Amino acid sequence: MSALTAMVRVGLMLMMTTGAFSAQEDVTDFYKGKTIKLVIAGAVGGGYDTYARLVGRFMGKYIPGNPTIVPTNMPGGGGNIATGYIYNLAPKDGTAFGAVLPGSITDPLLHGRDRVKHDPTKLIYLGSANSEVNMCYVRSDTGIKSIRDLQTREVIIGASAAGGSTRDQPTIQKNLLGTKFKIVTGYPGSQAIFLAIEKGEVSGLCGIGLSSFRSQRPTWLKDGFMRIISQDNAKGDPDVTASGVPRTVDLARNAEDKKVMELLYSQQIFGRPYILPPDVPQDRVAVLRHAFMQALNDPELKAAADKMKIDIVPLSGADLQKQVGELYAMPPEIIERAKKALISP
Repeated sequence: MSALTAMVRVGLMLMMTTGAFSAQEDVTDFYKGKTIKLVIAGAVGGGYDTYARLVGRFMGKYIPGNPTIVPTNMPGGGGNIATGYIYNLAPKDGTAFGAVLPGSITDPLLHGRDRVKHDPTKLIYLGSANSEVNMCYVRSDTGIKSIRDLQTREVIIGASAAGGSTRDQPTIQKNLLGTKFKIVTGYPGSQAIFLAIEKGEVSGLCGIGLSSFRSQRPTWLKDGFMRIISQDNAKGDPDVTASGVPRTVDLARNAEDKKVMELLYSQQIFGRPYILPPDVPQDRVAVLRHAFMQALNDPELKAAADKMKIDIVPLSGADLQKQVGELYAMPPEIIERAKKALISP
């Protein structure tokens, strides 16, 4: 290697290193003294709110410049109101991100893009805080002891709106398994449904994970006030399966229905997704994705999550971005069958 070539290489390395430091300094300067708005699609006190506020407490310290993260709740529309805000109205400079419902990502695919104001394929994903195993729960005083009972007896359950798991998953059961849920929609979140259960307005709910259920009502299963009837998930929870609670995919009437269920349940892989609007500068996206994963692996956050009895199973932004792309590339015939399974019978 000639002396001139060596000098050129050293110069290029210095330029690249200087550029990296400069980009880091730019991001630090940008975020120093800033406030980042965290828009939460769930109502105050609900499972999504609990996770999002925990993430918000820790994420700021991993962002260069240590901005302040301020949570604000924007429930409604099965999560689509908050997602639409992030997509259309939030600043595209990295000072706003959303903790949204997985249905906000799959809703346009399964319910039609004309009913929402966002395109999930154009959102930027920070990652997901957890993977869910959603289940159905009913009050024990209903006398319902198994999903087979639900195929002959009606039970009133509370739900949010189309696109939300509390509405969509019992609807899937009604259409594909013949369960006789009477679904009362319009509740703003899981906390409101729990209050309705306490008052006797409804007798159960579906589409919520076990960790979220236990974090909000830690004694209800232990004391026998409510029981788990089904696991609306392709894999299920090993402990719950061992206790005898069935996975609905195992009760499918045929192979085609099972495939449809697996597609519809796939959103649980990214059970608690976090999003940025399109067109956020890539250096800030990289910093925020890194900070998100660092926060979720923070020992203090994990200790706090253990006390709140919530599970932390992070999924990176790059992995979530890939999964959403694959989801929207599914065969049209499977998507059409899935759409029909979500129509209220």
